[in-house]
Amino acid sequence: MEKILVSSCLLGTPVRYDGSGQKLVHPQITTWQSQGVIIPLCPEVAGGLSTPRAPAEIIHDKVVTNAGEDVTVAFKLGAQKALQLCLHHNIRFALLKESSPSCGRNSIYDGSHRGIKVTGMGVTAALLANNDIKVFSEQQMPALIKALAQC
Repeated sequence: MEKILVSSCLLGTPVRYDGSGQKLVHPQITTWQSQGVIIPLCPEVAGGLSTPRAPAEIIHDKVVTNAGEDVTVAFKLGAQKALQLCLHHNIRFALLKESSPSCGRNSIYDGSHRGIKVTGMGVTAALLANNDIKVFSEQQMPALIKALAQC
């Protein structure tokens, strides 16, 4: 059975910037958990950031908090750790949190810290995708389930 990298916050773990989780309630998640195929990770925490932490957004290839602190190094380190975890477990699929500066698959915030979303990928999502790992957001569960069924 294929292992799946899953954003820890989607499993309810309180690792988001505001100290919360954002549990994805879906019967397939429960099934995958019982089968032991989920490998959870929060790239931001893995990169050394605390919970809670200042909100961050990508602007001009840097990740910057709303206070102006450049946290790009931590985001890149977390992305590298996610990739290493995928390589170690032969993971070919990831389910990541949409709009996150780490995990956003289809959208991220525009860097202005005004709540404006734009098309783009987070640091981790982009690194995984560039290394042939298929990345899905929680909004794409049917597509992920279909992709896994074809394996």
